[in-house]
Amino acid sequence: MQHDVIIIGGSFAGLAAALYLVRARRSVCVIDAGRPRNRFAAQSHGVFAQDGSSPQQMLATARTQVAAYPSVTFVQGSAVEVQQQHSGLAVTLATGEVLFGTTLLLAFGVSDVLPNTTGLEQRWGTSVIHCPYCHGYEFSGRQLGVLQLSPMSHHQAQLISEWGPTTYFLNGAEQPDAATLAEFARRNIRIAPAAIDALHGAGGDLSHVQLVDGSAWPIDALFIGPPTKLNSQVAEQLGCRINSGPFGAYIEVDDMKMTSVAGVYAAGDITRGGGHTVTFACADGVMAALAIHRALVTSAAQLERAP
Repeated sequence: MQHDVIIIGGSFAGLAAALYLVRARRSVCVIDAGRPRNRFAAQSHGVFAQDGSSPQQMLATARTQVAAYPSVTFVQGSAVEVQQQHSGLAVTLATGEVLFGTTLLLAFGVSDVLPNTTGLEQRWGTSVIHCPYCHGYEFSGRQLGVLQLSPMSHHQAQLISEWGPTTYFLNGAEQPDAATLAEFARRNIRIAPAAIDALHGAGGDLSHVQLVDGSAWPIDALFIGPPTKLNSQVAEQLGCRINSGPFGAYIEVDDMKMTSVAGVYAAGDITRGGGHTVTFACADGVMAALAIHRALVTSAAQLERAP
């Protein structure tokens, strides 16, 4: 079967695109590995009309609504290879099954590469968090920390101090420059210079950060900006242009979400060097769907006019 569109990724960007495409009466196949990036969070905040909702429940509802349309097919699995053909693209799954589509939308997302700090991974998404707009309000006025992971961490600390008293954990790295130190002083941001030994607290909560020098810093939430990695290599296989951002690689797209390869679009976190939110992912998916549909209509019209 030749699908009009194959979408690799069934999270927010992929499902948002699928909804618009099936409402345009196009045949769509959604390949979903079932590992959304925000699966570690119990609630998602800052999403219009869904503030505080479970991201897993949001995705389950969206999938049910998309599945109600007869022109969509869902496939559980991972795409491991994509080859361009005269009539479109062939997508090979890990099982060996091959799917065929006229157009391809990449929405497979990214994964966070967490630092190897004792006690950090078990608290990821609960008290070790990334986005203050998504989770900062719940820790307003409490003791906050920011972990030095990249040059962007300095800016993160300045931002986080808007939500509460902030400590910047250098984790053994060099002191910031004079201008940054002056800004830290203006914002009353404390600096903990020694390397971190472990995070402590009951369950997923955080009570304090233990440093190798023996000191313990009371902290209720630790913000980190970890590097990310693309969840699939198919964009690289296809020759899509990939750029390097402050947190990791991302796929270059134009304003209509088309990659550097004709017939291949991308949406969501994989196209952004930063600003990873559910709202942006959904908006990217919608834009990609509109562009794909118009491209399919234009292509069909050109074929009809061909001698």
